Amino acid sequence: MSRSADCTYFHDAAVTPPPPLDNRLDYDVRWLPSPAAGIFHAHTPMTAAISSARPVLILHTGDPDDTLKSQFGGYAEQLARASGLTPDALEVVAVHAGERPRAPDQYRAALITGSPAMVTDLEPWSEDTAAWLREAAAAGLPMFGICYGHQLLAHALGGKVGYNPAGREVGTQTVELLPAAAGDKLLAGLPPTFPAQMLHAQTVLQLPPGAAVLARSDLDPHQMIRIGRNIFSTQFHPEFGPDFVRAHLERFGRRYAAENLDVPGLSANVRATPVSGELVRRFLDAYALA
Repeated sequence: MSRSADCTYFHDAAVTPPPPLDNRLDYDVRWLPSPAAGIFHAHTPMTAAISSARPVLILHTGDPDDTLKSQFGGYAEQLARASGLTPDALEVVAVHAGERPRAPDQYRAALITGSPAMVTDLEPWSEDTAAWLREAAAAGLPMFGICYGHQLLAHALGGKVGYNPAGREVGTQTVELLPAAAGDKLLAGLPPTFPAQMLHAQTVLQLPPGAAVLARSDLDPHQMIRIGRNIFSTQFHPEFGPDFVRAHLERFGRRYAAENLDVPGLSANVRATPVSGELVRRFLDAYALA
């Protein structure tokens, strides 16, 4: 049975491990059954834990449907590629499948993926992860959340998440930097507007205390926020390439057309997003000290 979801939509319930992909990074990935019967998840051995440097944590909160996953990899894999880090510098923890991260002081930064889940469903694994994010924020851990990760950070730290009153936002859209972005070292030198990949139905409706809005789009006033000194999040997807977005629109075009979205126009507008695509690496260079 299908459902509408955030960051990817109409996720099929039946999940099977995909075949190996030539275009994936050479991560040591094993497909293991999760505590939920019939669900599989990627597990990356903690090779970084035996080195002297603390790894960067990827909190894996979900995946696209099997067809897209088999072509492009899961959300953790796409985020790993966007990070530019080698496998031994990363630790992937599939929180959506029941895995739990170590204490925040065991990592030098945390990245939080997108997901087909909804933050407002308050699923136990998601609420457990929100509690870990609060602990990590209190410990001063640098963090960067994307889509579901953006919303989960806001929810965990006192904001409000819900369906976007302006509607679903998909495809390549324009992001505009706001005055609060001036002087931020993560965004230094970026153009005032740039294209970014969007794929969401829910959004941050109310900011957490102490948050600053760094960027907006036509349909979302909270496209990028900063909480405190070193916690950043984006509603848009720095990790998505144009081929993934085109494939997503083709796969779910009929569903989106039924919502009166201009699917041919959205597909024609999909393009590369080099400025957005560098944000994860820029964050790690600026804040994730070894």
